[in-house]
Amino acid sequence: MTATVEERKAANKALIDEVLKAYPEKMAKRRAKHLGTFEEGKPDCGVKSNIKSLPGVMTIRGCAYAGSKGVVWGPIKDMIHISHGPVGCGQYSWAARRNYYIGTTGIDTFVTMQFTSDFQEKDIVFGGDKKLDRIIDEIQELFPLNKGISIQSECPIGLIGDDIEAVSKKKSTQYNGHTIVPVRCEGFRGVSQSLGHHLANDAIRDWVFDKADPEKRPEFESTPYDVAIIGDYNIGGDAWSSRILLEEIGLRVIAQWSGDGSIAELENTPKAKLNVLHCYRSMNYISRHMEEKYGIPWVEYNFFGPTMIEKSLREIASHFDDTIKANAEKVIQKYRPLVDAVIAKFKPRLEGKKVMLFVGGLRPRHVIGAYEDLGMDVVGTGYEFGHNDDYQRTTHYVKNGTLIYDDVTGYEFEKFVEQVQPDLVGSGIKEKYVFQKMGVPFRQMHSWDYSGPYHGYDGFAIFARDMDMAISSPVWSLAKAPWKNAA
Repeated sequence: MTATVEERKAANKALIDEVLKAYPEKMAKRRAKHLGTFEEGKPDCGVKSNIKSLPGVMTIRGCAYAGSKGVVWGPIKDMIHISHGPVGCGQYSWAARRNYYIGTTGIDTFVTMQFTSDFQEKDIVFGGDKKLDRIIDEIQELFPLNKGISIQSECPIGLIGDDIEAVSKKKSTQYNGHTIVPVRCEGFRGVSQSLGHHLANDAIRDWVFDKADPEKRPEFESTPYDVAIIGDYNIGGDAWSSRILLEEIGLRVIAQWSGDGSIAELENTPKAKLNVLHCYRSMNYISRHMEEKYGIPWVEYNFFGPTMIEKSLREIASHFDDTIKANAEKVIQKYRPLVDAVIAKFKPRLEGKKVMLFVGGLRPRHVIGAYEDLGMDVVGTGYEFGHNDDYQRTTHYVKNGTLIYDDVTGYEFEKFVEQVQPDLVGSGIKEKYVFQKMGVPFRQMHSWDYSGPYHGYDGFAIFARDMDMAISSPVWSLAKAPWKNAA
């Protein structure tokens, strides 16, 4: 029997109260601000966000370095990104995401390679500026086809005061204006990886846009239909799926930020007629800057599931002429048989299944429509490092009575899943094995569990298959959840 909205709200409140009892009084009071239930008509989800995590609660967040190097800069394929500091951060971030790219690794593309200054004790004591200078010389000798270098600073750099800006200016001059970008993304800055996104955006503004020399660039022939894909990291080929649809409706994609992207594309973006923004959290800063400085409008889009794809295609097309608008309708009609076939196959198997999400970036809200297209019910969602404007945007996706949890702790998430008993959890690699050992079907929603793409119409077919595969796998009959054993 399906619970009413009021019953769901009451159950969620009781669940939150029960979970908070495990904490000391002061901690419970602070964590209570991050847990709640969405009430229809409210301007946001009613939880506090973007506040530093409490010591000892096992947050699932990352750091500013992860936000800059791992998300924004790392996928730019023809640049070399130096992890400046001890080897640990570079090792941990080495090829951690599936940012697909075209090119030859080690020759003209470097995404899956790891470059580090490998700080030792003497570097901490005497500084690493000279070492960084030497490393850049080595890079230029060994990888002469690189189009630029970024310096991603780790925690010790900010503590000892290495002047990475001075080194960048010196080496850029030495190599005839070669793009060298210092990024002050020390891990201890901010409350999560979110500040790293902001710092990375600012570095692009200051060291790429403001220093681009139009005299050294080949002539760029613009068209009325030029757009840039912003905030898509090409996980499993997502950006390619998005690009296919944009090009099918008659637009020209002049840049991808930053999956399969290049430094030349970044430099050309100020000539776009529209920026289409996928991951609002990581790239709204640079989108706003381009709107203010270059007059380029930006629009958010969501290519997860047919309902949101159709809405987004029409929204994007509305910024162009009647030809593009007509093309958008043709593309929607073209893929409708594919959509109908996918839904006909998987909806009967998935309808009514409950889903709980906890992911970073845009996924806690953007993927909800895709689940609902398959008849599934998202009963709980939350962000690792969301801000209040993310929770405002989430109100357009979630249903009345949905459980909301910001920066959920490992303990809280486990208890929520035990009580709600969803049919599927979609979260990250740190949570995956916990819930699988509890006997709960799970999909890794940061890198699509090594599947994908999930964007676009073809991606929806893969998404539906993967969700069905997770839930319907016979392995779950061999692993009983703790609450089933107790029963």
